[in-house]
Amino acid sequence: MERHFERDLNELKERLLWMGSLAERAVHQGVHSVLDSDEQLAKRVLDEEDAINELQIEIDDRVVQLLALHQLMATDLRLVLAVSRINNDLERIGDQAVNIAQSAVRILRHPRVKPYVDLPRMSEVAEEMMRDSLNALVRRDVELAQKVLAMDDQVDHYRDQIFRELLTYMMGDSSVVFPAFELILVAKNLERIGDHATNIAEDVIYMVQGQDVRHPTVDRR
Repeated sequence: MERHFERDLNELKERLLWMGSLAERAVHQGVHSVLDSDEQLAKRVLDEEDAINELQIEIDDRVVQLLALHQLMATDLRLVLAVSRINNDLERIGDQAVNIAQSAVRILRHPRVKPYVDLPRMSEVAEEMMRDSLNALVRRDVELAQKVLAMDDQVDHYRDQIFRELLTYMMGDSSVVFPAFELILVAKNLERIGDHATNIAEDVIYMVQGQDVRHPTVDRR
């Protein structure tokens, strides 16, 4: 029975990491479909959405089976619960990548509003947060997870900068309103990706230390 549990748990972790790699790829391709004006790359993201959704359902089923068939010790229970939450965040990251790809297709119908400066910087930070949160999961690395939490402010800074700049363009030239608005949506999607990476990092800390850092000001007495 113990061998079956270890096998099932390892398979669960492997499937989650595979889902993470698909979500990472979707984000990277979605962002570059905007930055490189590449419609084929955007369509690839849309075509691969189902694979992430199917993995989410599979992982949910595996979590339910583990909980139903085994009496888990506290550390294993934290791991399984963290996997369940991370699974949802990865699916939502995939959704944000799809949103970015859809915006890319619409942006391509218009002349470029401006040279992309802050958007690639913002995407690099968001992708790094996602990559580090998954590496923290693999390594059970609390220090790396805390680094991800500290990076969230950078993403918010770039979002605010992009919003301000694009709104200025929109007020000065009505012909750029539509593509500029789509770029604002892309920045918002990247911000949400950073938020989900932060959630994953928080779940890693919970999994390793049993410490819930999502709401540090909440008094649990």
